[in-house]
Amino acid sequence: MANIENRKFIALDISEKNYLSWILDVKLHLSVKKLRHTIDKENAVSNEERVTTLILLRHYIDDNLKYEYLTVENPLEPRENLNYMFEHLKVVILPKALNDWSQLRFQDFKTVSEYNFMLFKI
Repeated sequence: MANIENRKFIALDISEKNYLSWILDVKLHLSVKKLRHTIDKENAVSNEERVTTLILLRHYIDDNLKYEYLTVENPLEPRENLNYMFEHLKVVILPKALNDWSQLRFQDFKTVSEYNFMLFKI
């Protein structure tokens, strides 16, 4: 069990609440490992890069989602499927967050901690 890599960020939850932060974390993590090109279209990757990316993707998704991708051998496929399932969140959440951000005023809060709470909630 000592060989298992600790999670560096939160796994994708099936409830789709953390998809936007998860996909950003995955892209950043793959960029650091110089594997970002493995989840892009028209990718020509080595077998080692493909397997490494698949291991990472499976490590950072909910157990219920893992079963859907047990036989997948191309890292592009789970990324596209998850993108199709959850991409609508940008249309729903982003405009609300931008509106909340533009309406946020320090003077509307009694304490700094209340302001910080709302700021981080956005």
